[in-house]
Amino acid sequence: MLYDITPPVTAALAVWPGDTPPSREVLLDMRRGDNITLSTLHATVHLGAHADAPNHYTTDGAAIDERPLTRYLGAARVVRVDVERGTRIPPDRVPEQLDAERLLLATGTFPDPTEFNRDFAALSADLVQALHERGVTLVGIDTPSVDLFESKELPAHNACRRHDLAILEGLVLDDVPEGLYELIALPLRLVGFDASPVRAVLRTLED
Repeated sequence: MLYDITPPVTAALAVWPGDTPPSREVLLDMRRGDNITLSTLHATVHLGAHADAPNHYTTDGAAIDERPLTRYLGAARVVRVDVERGTRIPPDRVPEQLDAERLLLATGTFPDPTEFNRDFAALSADLVQALHERGVTLVGIDTPSVDLFESKELPAHNACRRHDLAILEGLVLDDVPEGLYELIALPLRLVGFDASPVRAVLRTLED
């Protein structure tokens, strides 16, 4: 069974305030008599479900095309965390023993991808440290950022940089039961870019 954990990319999809929302420019259209339909996508690379690259938050960080694809493909544990809006997730909200290198956190604090609420939950730097010690190499979350909306110092992003954790943001995990899955969320090979949209899916391991 497949769970699609990617929000639909439409003009209604909310993006970070000030960033570029998705829009489609139709250059040719068979319904207008053209021989093909051809369109252009205008959008931020931090669009819906996306992978952050280290150069998004550090000047000497790797671009998204330089990240190892193996981080975004393989066993992943989905965990629901009980956390208040506008707060950071402490280490004790995550199981001490993890059976996968990839951890996806369902907070429920960003419930509608078309409505940008600024009081979503985020990761604490202590949690990132603990995840690194537990063997995690990728962390994903169902919010627009692993840091709080008002954060300028980005402690969670920088903790991920120190420990080389890959980051997935903007996931939709509402209908996904807790458990172990295969994650497939490959970023595009966008040379030099600071992020990439992904088509993130989870496959049950029984399939």
